[in-house]
Amino acid sequence: MVEKKKTTRRSKKPTYSKEQYLEWYTLMLRIRKFEERALMAYGQQKIRGFCHVYIGQEAVAAGIESAIRKEDAIVTAYRQHGIALGRGLDANSCMAELFGKETGAVKGKGGSMHFFSAEHRYFGGNGIVGAQIPIGTGIAFAEKYKGTDNLCVTMFGDGAARQGALYESFNMAMTWKIPVIYVVENNGYAMGTSVARTSNVGDMWKIGLAFDMPSESVDGMDPVAVHEAFEKAAKHVRAGNGPYYLEVKTYRYKGHSVSDPAKYRTKEEVQDYKDRDPIKMIEALIIDKKLATADEIKAIKADVKAEIDACVKFAEASSYPDAEELYTDNYVQEDYPFLT
Repeated sequence: MVEKKKTTRRSKKPTYSKEQYLEWYTLMLRIRKFEERALMAYGQQKIRGFCHVYIGQEAVAAGIESAIRKEDAIVTAYRQHGIALGRGLDANSCMAELFGKETGAVKGKGGSMHFFSAEHRYFGGNGIVGAQIPIGTGIAFAEKYKGTDNLCVTMFGDGAARQGALYESFNMAMTWKIPVIYVVENNGYAMGTSVARTSNVGDMWKIGLAFDMPSESVDGMDPVAVHEAFEKAAKHVRAGNGPYYLEVKTYRYKGHSVSDPAKYRTKEEVQDYKDRDPIKMIEALIIDKKLATADEIKAIKADVKAEIDACVKFAEASSYPDAEELYTDNYVQEDYPFLT
């Protein structure tokens, strides 16, 4: 096997349009504020069950969305509110789902871990660790079978990368040249256990080398670097070359879930990543390049705050599902319309 050279992609901050920079900034800010309000609502016992927030990882969602098409599919794990918002699910339906209300993305039946939207080509939010890896491989295979040039972005965490289903999926995808971009969001910790304690291979991009799969590492704290990496990967996949594998190095500022105090990390480690906060970095870049004024940035912040305030009110005002809803949506009534 010929080892492929690792490429650590760090953006050189090329000149994109004003609209693109503002799109990245606004989406990241929307995700951050949504998640902060979700944490607040959980503390007020308005949200129950599990809740895993995306605070710190917003650049990943922003960079992916600008690099792929709306017709492409995305499947991910349970830290997924930000990915759903990036796909285009509105904040009202997302917050209502967290509240368990009938106006939620899946009628209040899924909660924090199980968003879904066929309209937005978003296939979850999956609660079983690593389950989305073969699911995403299958979705991508369906696109190949139908003869489209769509792809499926299949996302998982560094903990899920230890699941055997990953190796089976990688082997199948390379053998059949399935149009899938595999993405490990490496935030350094699987629940409370660091990558260093679970594997002697710290550079997770190297997993793909065993399958001769093009693989590289990406700075996940920079939406521009993420965009460039996914643009390159998507071009490779759409050309019929089979899968691509990206290790996106990112960081979650909060614990694994709302019940995790994250005492296994030092304050210095967390602060080091906060010093490279993607939202602050892009905001500074926008001001420095004179792409927007301080007043325009202030207006964006006000708009996002108003949107998030409104979605909380919407969720609070919505009704819980009727008891009869327990018996609906349990079985597919027709031939998987979301794959046609």
